[in-house]
Amino acid sequence: MSHYERLEDILLRVAEAVRPPERLTVSDAAAKYRKIYNPGSYVGPWDNDFAPYLIEPMDVLTSLDHTAMIFAGPARCGKTDIFFNWLTHTSICDPADMMLVHMSQGTARDWSMSDLRRVFRYTPALGEKVLPGRQNMNVHDIRFLAGTRLLVKWPTINELSGKTIPRVWFTDYDRMDGDIDKEGPPFDLGRKRTQTYGRHGMTVAESSPGYEIDKADWQPSTPHEAPPTQGVLALYNRGDRRRFYWRCAHCKEPFEGDFKHISYPDSADHLEAAEAATLDCPNCGYSHTHEAGPGQPGKNELNYEGRWIREGQLWLPDRTIVGNPLRSDVASFWLKGVAAAFVDWKTLVFKYLKAIEEFEKTGNYGAWKTTVNTDQGLAFIPPTLVSDRTPELYRDRAKPLPQRVVPRDVLFLVATIDVQISRFEVQVQGVGLGGDVTIIDRFKIKYSRREDPDAPGQMLRVSPGTHLEDWHVLVEEVIERTYPLDDDSGRHMAIKATGCDSGGAAGVTAAAYNFWRWLRDECPGGHHLRFQLIKGASSPHAPRVKIAYPDSERKDRRAEARGEIPVLEINSNMIKDQVYGMLGRTEPGGGMVLFPEWLPRWFYAELTAEVRMPNKGWENPRRVSNEAWDLLCYCLAICLSRHINIENIDWGAPPSFAMPWDKNDFVFSPDEERPFEEEEDYDLGKLGASLG
Repeated sequence: MSHYERLEDILLRVAEAVRPPERLTVSDAAAKYRKIYNPGSYVGPWDNDFAPYLIEPMDVLTSLDHTAMIFAGPARCGKTDIFFNWLTHTSICDPADMMLVHMSQGTARDWSMSDLRRVFRYTPALGEKVLPGRQNMNVHDIRFLAGTRLLVKWPTINELSGKTIPRVWFTDYDRMDGDIDKEGPPFDLGRKRTQTYGRHGMTVAESSPGYEIDKADWQPSTPHEAPPTQGVLALYNRGDRRRFYWRCAHCKEPFEGDFKHISYPDSADHLEAAEAATLDCPNCGYSHTHEAGPGQPGKNELNYEGRWIREGQLWLPDRTIVGNPLRSDVASFWLKGVAAAFVDWKTLVFKYLKAIEEFEKTGNYGAWKTTVNTDQGLAFIPPTLVSDRTPELYRDRAKPLPQRVVPRDVLFLVATIDVQISRFEVQVQGVGLGGDVTIIDRFKIKYSRREDPDAPGQMLRVSPGTHLEDWHVLVEEVIERTYPLDDDSGRHMAIKATGCDSGGAAGVTAAAYNFWRWLRDECPGGHHLRFQLIKGASSPHAPRVKIAYPDSERKDRRAEARGEIPVLEINSNMIKDQVYGMLGRTEPGGGMVLFPEWLPRWFYAELTAEVRMPNKGWENPRRVSNEAWDLLCYCLAICLSRHINIENIDWGAPPSFAMPWDKNDFVFSPDEERPFEEEEDYDLGKLGASLG
């Protein structure tokens, strides 16, 4: 009786050992027994509504259909609490030995002496299950009344071999050595310890991503596949690949919350930008706010209504889940940072902007990697892997040019438009002697001329794929836009040609064609002559640019274009190769690109989003915004087309639209009618031979 001072202690242990298990899920046990003590934040019982996305991962731990669980997620999402809730369930409801593996011996000791002891202290139902006596509460070995034993260890071959334990947990997995004494990854070694127990065994690894993406040319083969890294995301790919989806408050379509969907204004004040952050639905563009408002759900409400969706499943509008889910004995979960219960979007954006600022100043991307991994819950791809040109390389070349004013060296303007689901991205470029390009303007068109019936005076977001009338804003906002000259004369320059992509979301192509018809047939001013639709050529051997009439040779099915609309087909790889060369020039007169200092930093990130892959062409491996790059490529395509025909310009005797300002047809005083040059309409009989 050396371990017990009273007979009651012996009777209590015997009673606990023979007591039948309480039939509760891990999440139910947490709600019933777990207590939280975080003064200044929250003190009280565990509430599954705090982080509802934790319920399913918790309850999988007692599933007989799975022998492993993987949870990849950001910091402050509550993933460590899954272990404490599992320990509570194990000690009270379903006794079994457990082993928690921390990053190192030192972190294991610190965690045991602080976090674990705190849980024992403030969750009485759990703390009371620990055997009395100091010898039963060792730093690395804790014993419970019902016979459960908790080992707190670290990843060495001695600790991960020679033991048979039904429940093993790896915490902060990506900060561990990936190969333990050349015997293999810690997760696989740990899983061997639970193998004897068959479907009653459970091995768990949780972590925020910590390894870099090692293949710049990677593209997912399935919607839920994680990029090729080591660590927790590699383990996630072994499982059934569950992602957490929300429902848009406006269109009700499901989407995964991701940092790439967060928008914020460009501002030199990072905090000001972060405070205005919203998360835009990728389906309809509706802007969700972090905090709930009248008729507006916040992040907590989105989380409460959210669902884990496995690879192969779809979450239908009627809230049923259908499909053939990927089957695996590993239940794997990947949660992104915007859904994390204990961090707000303002913090995510602020940390990101500060990290980018540091990278631009020093070239050190350590802070950038950290915020992507731990705050956003995403894998990180080093900028040096993506391109040998970084955003700051171009930004350092920026010149103190006037804002949205035509510089003295510019002879004509070209506007280009990228069509998105719920906005038009517009870029205006000025072209000068020898084909030098200067960025004049960059802006978004987000709102239509349609009034919201539920909010008088508020315009609805543009929807280019569904509302033809939303394209009409391009006339005033782009085609007829003018810019003042930098000569104090009060004169303006009009846009010579506008190029617009004609693909993208469902319905965009048909709407683009109908808009061109509307310009030709109903809109005065002959704007269709200076508005050029663009599409990528289907063949890698296509000429750089060629005017085509889609479906003009296809009489076997209904065609949206019906062979009447000129579309500029471009060989994307050839155009992008040429633009990349232009960006590398630093001497004027041969097609260099000039940047004004007022351009925001995100512009340069977009400009370096794509990388040239051997035998594959230009790709966007990180799937990040690349509009600045695409719009500059469209500008070159327009310059090579019939609208400019820049390679055949004799700069000693240029056409009237490229003459010096005093003789230029597109330069005028605001009180004068704009004297555009006369242009002939398209001649269907000539284009085949002359416009390639």
